[in-house]
Amino acid sequence: MSKKTYPRALLFGRWYRNDIDEQGNETVEYAQLSSDGSFEFTFITLDEKGEVIDEITELGDWGLVADIHFTLTKNELINEELYSADLNNDDNYHAYKVLGLDHKIFHYQHILTNEEYIMRRVVDNLGHC
Repeated sequence: MSKKTYPRALLFGRWYRNDIDEQGNETVEYAQLSSDGSFEFTFITLDEKGEVIDEITELGDWGLVADIHFTLTKNELINEELYSADLNNDDNYHAYKVLGLDHKIFHYQHILTNEEYIMRRVVDNLGHC
């Protein structure tokens, strides 16, 4: 059985996703994946009125090998203060199986929890495909 391989360069750029939880709060994630293997993920939680409840930015490294995407969080930005992440904490290391990836959609599944996520590419210049 051959393994599906995705070009790493397909992930370069900005991505977006949002979900609604059981309490009706919306979580929005913005991801910037850079060609040098660094990332910036911003997670914003909004209440039902659209007001920000929580915002956290994670900084670290990412990679893609065949159909495995992985992240390593090294820093967290909370209330404009930069904190070093605890690299002894397993929660700062994640691996995902890529279920689909093209220029518009990044569909992936967490290896341990089986949770699936779908990110959509952020297009800066509308009208230019």
